[in-house]
Amino acid sequence: MSGLSHFDGQGHAHMVDVSDKDVTARVAVAESHIKMARETFDIIAEGRAKKGDVLAVARLAGIMAAKRTPDLIPLCHPLAITKVTVDLTLDPDLPGVRIAATVKTTGQTGVEMEALTAASVTALTVYDMTKAVDKAMEIGGLRVILKDGGKSGRYEAT
Repeated sequence: MSGLSHFDGQGHAHMVDVSDKDVTARVAVAESHIKMARETFDIIAEGRAKKGDVLAVARLAGIMAAKRTPDLIPLCHPLAITKVTVDLTLDPDLPGVRIAATVKTTGQTGVEMEALTAASVTALTVYDMTKAVDKAMEIGGLRVILKDGGKSGRYEAT
């Protein structure tokens, strides 16, 4: 288990000690998408959802989720997040919504989990707000596409 930082020498889970790490600017971007029936896509695009503005509510849910990540993922450090943006793009070719969540901080550990949490909760919120008309929606593509800052440097998905 030596390659996994969340386990000690005996294989027990623990929170990683980041106190000796340098404070650096850090950013992570995660993406996901939600595929749906054309009718559901049209309802969202035309603003006809009975629960309100699907994209606006989902964006707020994603932002809130990023800030609550350490409450959901047991070994995540509570971080002073300096910025969260959640971009939702209607994609008629899917049909559905593409989601990109960007999280920034200046600290001793990265914000990949916060970005992933934001992207996933955003998609879940789109599902929640439109499930009355489409229970067969499919959430997928959740991944980190950019991570920068810290000792390991920059990562960009190919």
